[in-house]
Amino acid sequence: MIGKLRGKVDAIGESFCIIDVNGVGYEVLCSARALRNLKIGDEVTLTIDTHVREDAIRLFGFASEVERTWFRTLQNVQGVGSKVALGLLGTLSPAEIAYAIALGDWARVEQAPGIGKKLAQRIVAELKDKAPALSVAGLRLPAGATDGAAFAPPEGDTAAEAMSALTNLGYQPVQASAAVAAAMKELGEDVDTAKLIRRGLKELAR
Repeated sequence: MIGKLRGKVDAIGESFCIIDVNGVGYEVLCSARALRNLKIGDEVTLTIDTHVREDAIRLFGFASEVERTWFRTLQNVQGVGSKVALGLLGTLSPAEIAYAIALGDWARVEQAPGIGKKLAQRIVAELKDKAPALSVAGLRLPAGATDGAAFAPPEGDTAAEAMSALTNLGYQPVQASAAVAAAMKELGEDVDTAKLIRRGLKELAR
C-alpha cells in the first residue's frame, strides 16, 4: 500500500494531480483546496490513502496526516463516501470542520458539494464525540502537547476564540466546545468573545 509520495508536480487536473516520482507518474485524487496549493514543477510530499478495488487502484493525496485522518473518519458516517469526504475537505479546512462539528453547526458542513441538510446533521451528530480527532485536527495542539494545551484559533472566529480561552484555562476541548455551543445557542452568533467566555464559564460551573 502506498502511504506517501514525494516528487514533482507534473500536471494538475480538475480533481487530480500527477506526481512524477523518479520518472513514474502517479495520478492522485485531491481536494480542491489541496489542488489550489500546488504548482506544476513544485517538489511536494503528499500523504496518501490507497483504495484498492477489483477494477482499479485509486490514490487520494493530502497535505498532512490530519487531513487524511479526517478523510477516513468522515467515511465512517453512513452516506459519506470518498467523493463527499474529499468535497468537504475542499470546502472547509480540518480545523473548520472540527469547529463546525464541535459547535453543532451543520449548516456550515452543508456548504460542501454533495452534502444535504440531513447528511450534514448526521455528520455533526455522529462525529460530535470524536475527542481525539477534535483535539488534533480541530484545536491544532502543538506537537507533544496534551489535551487542554493552548492552541491558536482562526483569527476573527468568536466561537474559536472562546474555545481557546476556556481550553487555556484548563478545561478539556470537548467540555469547552459544549459550553460554547450552549452559550451561542442562548446568546446568538453575533455575541462578542468576552460575553461568550463568561457564559461558557457559567455552563461549565453547573
